[in-house]
Amino acid sequence: MANDMFLIFNNGLRMPALGIGTWQAPDDEIEFALDLALETGYRHIDTAPVYRNEKAIGRVLKKWLDSGKIKREELFITTKLPPPANNPAYVEPTIKNSLADLQLDYVDLYLIHVPFGLFMENDDFKRDANGLLEIDTSTDHIAIWKKMEHLVALGLTKSIGLSNFNQEQIQRILNNCTIRPANLQIEHHIYLQQPNLIKFCETQGITVTAYAPLGSRGVASLNKMVGVERDFPDLMDVPLVKEIAKNYGKTPAQVLIRWILDCGLAPIPKSTNPERLRQNFKVFDFPLTEEEIKKLKSLDANIRICDFKFFPGVERPPEFPFAV
Repeated sequence: MANDMFLIFNNGLRMPALGIGTWQAPDDEIEFALDLALETGYRHIDTAPVYRNEKAIGRVLKKWLDSGKIKREELFITTKLPPPANNPAYVEPTIKNSLADLQLDYVDLYLIHVPFGLFMENDDFKRDANGLLEIDTSTDHIAIWKKMEHLVALGLTKSIGLSNFNQEQIQRILNNCTIRPANLQIEHHIYLQQPNLIKFCETQGITVTAYAPLGSRGVASLNKMVGVERDFPDLMDVPLVKEIAKNYGKTPAQVLIRWILDCGLAPIPKSTNPERLRQNFKVFDFPLTEEEIKKLKSLDANIRICDFKFFPGVERPPEFPFAV
């Protein structure tokens, strides 16, 4: 089954509407999942330096490209500028490091991962005496964006965009850019739909990628590591989702992914389970009805799962993007 749906960027380039999200995990787990994803038909791959998996992904990509099983232009690779590199001086060397690890000459989309800047110390995020992450209060989005634009001129990325930025922060970029953001990556699922932000992006010609489309309950383990206990909803157990899935002979996950596609966004679900990874790709043979889409939209509860609580202290001003 081919992924024949694409999002068209404001620069005319296109991105496969269904991708695979990646994460920090042992190299063999990442390589296994990516091999299987490429065999299944995924061509849109999302990564970031903070996931510490770019080298593993690079090995898989090189193997596939060297074998001739796939051409570079068939792939769509996204990576990101990490929080400690939210400084104009670090933008170009950071993408070059990512390209070396990915064993690529360019990426298709380069995003600023978060709007706030952090510091590094001993290969980890620097913390103060209270264990809170130290925030770089000098972060200048406009200066960083100018360097992002330069990456396009250098041919190191085809398109540039943002991740986890709010509307005010995006508008600041739009007011001062030569190249407009092509894409915004945000948490998006039936319980966190952010309709005003998505409508704003539509009016500005910015496509939207939905991370955590299935709820990413694994964030709970990250929170526990820093002493934060939270219950997360199981999106696959929502009665309406299960009812629609039963009607189509599909899984709840397939319904959740298809709903995002039908809303015009690009979901990037994560999985290392071979059967679920394949199932998540089998969503191009059943469009939801307008009534089903409307009913699922009615479930919005403004429940943010990835609220960065696993980064203690980042909610302090000036650039934390979410209401606290």
